[in-house]
Amino acid sequence: MSSAPPPRFIAPQSHEPAAPERETAWRPWTAFAALIAGFFAAFAGQLVIAAVATLFGATIEDPPPAVLILSTLFQDFAFIGAAIFFARSVGPVTPAQFGLRKTPLWPAIGAALATMLAFYFLSAVWAAIIDTGATDELPDSLGVDESTYALIGVCILVTVVAPLAEEFLFRGYMFGALRNWRGVWPAAIITGVIFGGIHAAGTDAEFLPPLMLLGFLLCLLRWRTGSLLPCIALHAVNNSIAFGVTAAGWDAWAIVLLVLGSVGACMLICWPFAGRRSDRPIGAAT
Repeated sequence: MSSAPPPRFIAPQSHEPAAPERETAWRPWTAFAALIAGFFAAFAGQLVIAAVATLFGATIEDPPPAVLILSTLFQDFAFIGAAIFFARSVGPVTPAQFGLRKTPLWPAIGAALATMLAFYFLSAVWAAIIDTGATDELPDSLGVDESTYALIGVCILVTVVAPLAEEFLFRGYMFGALRNWRGVWPAAIITGVIFGGIHAAGTDAEFLPPLMLLGFLLCLLRWRTGSLLPCIALHAVNNSIAFGVTAAGWDAWAIVLLVLGSVGACMLICWPFAGRRSDRPIGAAT
């Protein structure tokens, strides 16, 4: 079997995406059903993880970081599984339907940078208005300050796994399904609001509006580029910067390395799916 040639990116000749996405037959109500099912499956899995942990001496009231990390990891996989399950309810599922498809490189980088600048500018305006000292509580709640292993595990979870799983469910499936209801803008607004809302358990309320804004802008990035890859990359960049600054307290050079590593890891994981034939169902032999 010969190896595939290296990917080539060709700049488009117009301001529209070079290869517009095909519409899916996903029913709009399944966007909410997938989210609920994902959380339900995650809760069931977390109960099993907690039960097993108690057999080894852990307590439910104060579980060790490993239990919390495994529970969060299971939730991320539950998100992906729920999206695929409901997508398959109307026919075969391909990676391209979720946005796992190649897109012209430089236009995608430009769109991602514009999205990032808009997000950070508006977030800075929001922070100046509310003048809060609130911090993200999720990394500490997962035990990053308890051991080096926990720090590494949470770092991978936050900067690689979360961008992949959350983008797959929210921009990959929910946004795609809701577009079949009233179009792009209502779908982007609803997806963004829900995306911010699900972070309420581990984030102070002051941070939720910026997260909703990020969710909204990522939907527009997916629509503009016709691909989920820029969304995953930008999500990884944002999480890496947030983790490096607030949780780890790293220097700038370490944060830059984390950004490069997380984006590279996400793209390596996605590339085999983005590079396959767009009409080949997920799970089919290559």
